[in-house]
Amino acid sequence: MKKIVLMLILASLCALTSIYAQERRISGKVTSAEDGTALPGVNVVVKGTGAGTVTDAEGNFVLPVTGSAQYLIFSFIGLQTQEVAIGDQSVINVSLSLDVTQLSEIVVSGLATSVKRSNLANAVGTVSGDELAGRTAIQTLDGGLQGKVTGAQILSNSGAPGGGISIKLRGITTITGSSEPLYIVDGVYMDNSVNQPGTNSVTGAAGGGAATSNQDNGANRMADLDPNDIANIEILKGASASAIYGSRANAGVILITTKRGSTGKTNISFGQDIGVASILNPLGVRPFTSSSVLADFGAAAQAQYNAAATAGKLYNYEDEMYGEKGLLLNSRLTLAGGSDKTKFFIAGSTKDEEGIIKNTGFTRQSVRANIDHKVSDLLDVNISTNYIRSTTNRGVTNNDNAGVSYGVALSATLPWHELHPNAQGIFRITQPTRQTHYKHVTNPV
Repeated sequence: MKKIVLMLILASLCALTSIYAQERRISGKVTSAEDGTALPGVNVVVKGTGAGTVTDAEGNFVLPVTGSAQYLIFSFIGLQTQEVAIGDQSVINVSLSLDVTQLSEIVVSGLATSVKRSNLANAVGTVSGDELAGRTAIQTLDGGLQGKVTGAQILSNSGAPGGGISIKLRGITTITGSSEPLYIVDGVYMDNSVNQPGTNSVTGAAGGGAATSNQDNGANRMADLDPNDIANIEILKGASASAIYGSRANAGVILITTKRGSTGKTNISFGQDIGVASILNPLGVRPFTSSSVLADFGAAAQAQYNAAATAGKLYNYEDEMYGEKGLLLNSRLTLAGGSDKTKFFIAGSTKDEEGIIKNTGFTRQSVRANIDHKVSDLLDVNISTNYIRSTTNRGVTNNDNAGVSYGVALSATLPWHELHPNAQGIFRITQPTRQTHYKHVTNPV
């Protein structure tokens, strides 16, 4: 019996010695495939087991494995997961590339850290640059967000070119302050104030005819940003956004990240879009005949109608005003590339969009230069510059308490009234008096 026990003990010791002999240590380094920098915090796990480790601040790792281990799995948020066969290797170095399909899982919180979406306290929406610009050139950045952000109210103040977009992420949260979200572009606060065109003095849109009014149909400053320069947009809709960015974020935050260069050969791209804008859904005007004019306006008006019809001067004033075919021109040139030390993204664009009303339109010229330079392992220099020149011609087309808006005044104008200038360029309008007699008055506009 003692011999049997002794033999079992010896067999167990031999087995343990054999298992221990099969264990070995795998070491290596994990770097970025984009620029070769070390990646700390990467998960390194033996496939099919719970054994694993993470890389240190310099991207290095050491992991003991048994002889049965066949694969190591390298994973990190926002990077492509790699599975590497161990074989007889003792040193395994890996380069991880960006995984664009997982970028929406990472949110820049404003505290110089990245937070996994599932652990974030804010409600967050994400719009990539490809989703924003798409296949068709959009007019402005704020307009390009329409229909792409869940729960956001994005409304156009009018159909005039050049913006005028209202964005509400959390509804009305203040009586006297702004209900627009806070905009941050590449970590810098951006002023999205509206430049009022001053048409309120004509339209009286404020009701009391005040000199200043938020009903002036002005253009937002966000319309100045070229949507093609945008790499990614994060929308923080939760109330806790105020804890990160202060009271200015009480209506939410829109974080905009512009495109930057990457290591590799210089890529040069040029694109141009040409289109035409026209009225989509006209209101229509009332059709008249000689008998209907007589019945509704009397014999004097019938005589004017007949004379205008004979001379071929019956006008559809809605078509006269909104019948223009606006030419849309968009041109863009981009250069991007760089080396291990310096990366650059340079873009220039010009936009010229005519409105469907004469003398209205939107033009923008933009030049952007984003440069990143690695001075040393401890110092990086990042430069983001953007020059923009934009012009918006709105016209008098929106809110109106004085009856001067084109859409209000002209859609109801009788077709036999002559509103065009004469040979000397003088406007003389034929209009009825209360006694249904007609006189000529000079157009004060």
